[in-house]
Amino acid sequence: MTHFPRPHRKQRAVRIEFHAGVPAAIRFEDGRHRSGRLRRISLTGGLLRISQPLVPGSLVEVTFISPRGPVLGLAELLSPASATLKCLQPFKFVMIDDDNYRRLISLIWSSQGGTANSEQNDGKLPA
Repeated sequence: MTHFPRPHRKQRAVRIEFHAGVPAAIRFEDGRHRSGRLRRISLTGGLLRISQPLVPGSLVEVTFISPRGPVLGLAELLSPASATLKCLQPFKFVMIDDDNYRRLISLIWSSQGGTANSEQNDGKLPA
């Protein structure tokens, strides 16, 4: 099954901060590639540190390697948070398949002190 992440209206998604950044690959629909560093991730999106701002509204594949394996999701780029020397560009997941979603939720669970198996906990993240 494919997931179409939607933010919860009353509760913000749990986020993980990567202070050093995690290498990430960004692939455009036309096949172009860019690289960046993932600074923050949640079940609904994340924040990339890249050398130059990218066009908001672009659909891209964002890929990064987690301790649980690679995570790949289709994402929409949002307006850059900064246009300084290194740009911070947020994105929101538009679509992510089951295997990638499981690896992502497992990464978030483990960073929050939960168990790696989200099914044991009804898919809810620890508070």
